[in-house]
Amino acid sequence: MKVLVAAVSFSSKISGIQRHAFNLVRCLLAHPEIAAVDLAVAPWQLEMAQKAGLSSDSRLKIHVVQLEPDSISRNLWHYRALPGLANRLRPDIIHLTYPVPIDAPALPCAVVLTLHDLYPYEIPANFRFPHVIFNRLILRQSLRSVDAIASVSDATLSHLKEFTPKHVWQKAVRIYNCVEPSAIGITKTPLYELHGKPFLLCVAQHRRNKNIPLLIRVFATLLGRGAIHAGTNLLIVGIPGPETLSIYEMVAQRSLRRRVFFRDGLSDSELQWCYEHCDALVVPSTTEGFGLPVAEGLLAGCRVICSDIPVLREVAGEQCQYFTLGRDEEAALANSIVEGLKKPKKQAVALPHLSSRVLAYEYVNLYRQLVEERLARAANPSNNKGLRDNSALREV
Repeated sequence: MKVLVAAVSFSSKISGIQRHAFNLVRCLLAHPEIAAVDLAVAPWQLEMAQKAGLSSDSRLKIHVVQLEPDSISRNLWHYRALPGLANRLRPDIIHLTYPVPIDAPALPCAVVLTLHDLYPYEIPANFRFPHVIFNRLILRQSLRSVDAIASVSDATLSHLKEFTPKHVWQKAVRIYNCVEPSAIGITKTPLYELHGKPFLLCVAQHRRNKNIPLLIRVFATLLGRGAIHAGTNLLIVGIPGPETLSIYEMVAQRSLRRRVFFRDGLSDSELQWCYEHCDALVVPSTTEGFGLPVAEGLLAGCRVICSDIPVLREVAGEQCQYFTLGRDEEAALANSIVEGLKKPKKQAVALPHLSSRVLAYEYVNLYRQLVEERLARAANPSNNKGLRDNSALREV
């Protein structure tokens, strides 16, 4: 089976979506039925793909597509140029790593979409007006056009059922993100400011749902009360976003510029060092589609302190120190950090349900079903006209 993974996205620095794309490729290559994986990336993503250690398998070919680094060019590439690439490569399946607009009738095979979240509906402040309108339109078109939706969690699948009609969410199955223990080690700190010093870690893009201001307020309070070690720092790892300016202003207002560090684009080995050396990973999110840092932190043996939201319970079970959002959330998070730091550091936690061995078979089973359905429709074209006509009328 040949799979074309469309991973063209906006950032030249690693993000959750790109991490998912590379992990998906690793996962597929773990299955013997996968004969070839074609990975499509933008020019600014090539170095990331190469550093991700994907090139050692002869079944993988990386295609660098040409486009401008803006959202219009990116969306137009998926709609206009992806069919040409697919018709040249002739894959059995196209896998979109996040929602993008596609011209489904022009594509030569079935299309699977990874759905990470429903943020344009759940938390529109992540995008702000009028961008949220375009994000909703793209999400709707993508969900309507694909043959199957791979939801990264039951929580995301539940939100899909909340915000879309039955004919859309009936195409969805839950297939978790593939997350495995890092095979990359590093003995030298990539962040010299933190060498030999205690620090809390937060891995999050600067978006509203990540709730970074709550963590900064609590961090300042804990330092002021002497409730944590006086030399403790806070490291926030994630690409900039709509909340960046307000986050920086909050740090300055609380005179924390020498105690709060921001980094983005860390390599896998550098991020692994952060997980292994932090005093605790703190995840105060109000909503998540999956919670990749929680899984990565547990696999690295982190103490993990996080908000008590369903998806994080789904991914991590009872392995985390949870706190409750809402009324008195600052006190709740502060207490959880203090209590969490008193506990001994954890051993690395096994998460077999997120392993490539398990998920590769789930992906291939889904792909196989779609291929068989497409072959059956091709063998009985007289039964398909009504289905196509009906699908053209459907709206999300």
